[in-house]
Amino acid sequence: MSRLPLTRVYISLKNLDHNLSLLRELAGGRPLWPAIKADAYGHGARIVASHLVSRGVDTFGVAQVQEALELAENGIDARFIILSPDLGDTAQEIAAHGFEPVVATDIQLRALSREALRQGRDIRVHLKFDTGMGRVGFCPREADTVLARIAGYPGLKIAGFMSHFPRADEGDPEYSLEQLGRFRDLVEKTADFRDFETHMANSAAIFDVSGACFDACRPGIALYGLKPSSEIRNPRVDELKPVLSWKTAITQLKEVSPGTGLSYGHSYITSRQSLIATVPVGYGDGLARALSNRIEMLVGGRRCRQVGTICMDQCLIDVSPLRGRVEEGDEVVIIGAQADQFIGAGEQAEVLGTINYEIVTRISGRVPRLAEK
Repeated sequence: MSRLPLTRVYISLKNLDHNLSLLRELAGGRPLWPAIKADAYGHGARIVASHLVSRGVDTFGVAQVQEALELAENGIDARFIILSPDLGDTAQEIAAHGFEPVVATDIQLRALSREALRQGRDIRVHLKFDTGMGRVGFCPREADTVLARIAGYPGLKIAGFMSHFPRADEGDPEYSLEQLGRFRDLVEKTADFRDFETHMANSAAIFDVSGACFDACRPGIALYGLKPSSEIRNPRVDELKPVLSWKTAITQLKEVSPGTGLSYGHSYITSRQSLIATVPVGYGDGLARALSNRIEMLVGGRRCRQVGTICMDQCLIDVSPLRGRVEEGDEVVIIGAQADQFIGAGEQAEVLGTINYEIVTRISGRVPRLAEK
């Protein structure tokens, strides 16, 4: 008997391979450094990283040192770039494991230099320049000063110059092209002495910003088969194949009379005799309570409405149209395909007024991720 919960996420390695090949082609054969932060956008970082390593990927971007540690300790032999700068408090782990932090402040530089000297090993750092994101990063105008300061921190070696696009997923490329020009100017100024890598392109830029793929690209959402936005102009974005499916099963079927209130607060009251299915998925699994009475799930190859308030561990579906053709134990698809029907993460995102990134990333860690070939 399986000890796994009925609610599970399935990861299609076939679709992951497809997306990897597409992105490699669009990047002109340049190295891809996939972003696998936040448990690979909810897809299961160990599964994703292990498979990508087998396909020749040797560098990953994570947000935190802890994410890199967990992967390294679970046998992922790769180079890890720590994308989110901290206050230097992880310098010991960074030096010990050879991780490559993104740096944007002198606080980090001092802490990393001290630890590099203490351990007697160089730390490779990626200098982040704010070319228009308005988040972390050195000012491009200060590049010469920054490089001079780096020279004063023994034990540090520059591994890369980088920046990030905030608007590459918009239909109008004007701002992204201006930003690209600022980064290109910065890169060209270092051409005579540069022995490090330059990188800027995210998923949207790989598709839509010509010239953004410097020495390497950092794809995230597109690797998982999800569109960076609906405004991507490159038609090849439609070739992406979703990697994640989220499924559960019916645990109880119940006939209820007209006028029956369902779930907490009786937010849904039946208007007719109804066949109601209970399924073991709720906001504790990442299915937002705010979706209550506003989404559909796939049962028996057709869309069925979710009804009643979504609970922490369970929710209800009206399967009345399937009466006589549905049983307890039948598959329910929250995200993914069934027969000729498909529900994407974007549907939940649209209801909540958010993005597909958030929908897949919020799927709880208690939901097991299973690889499918």
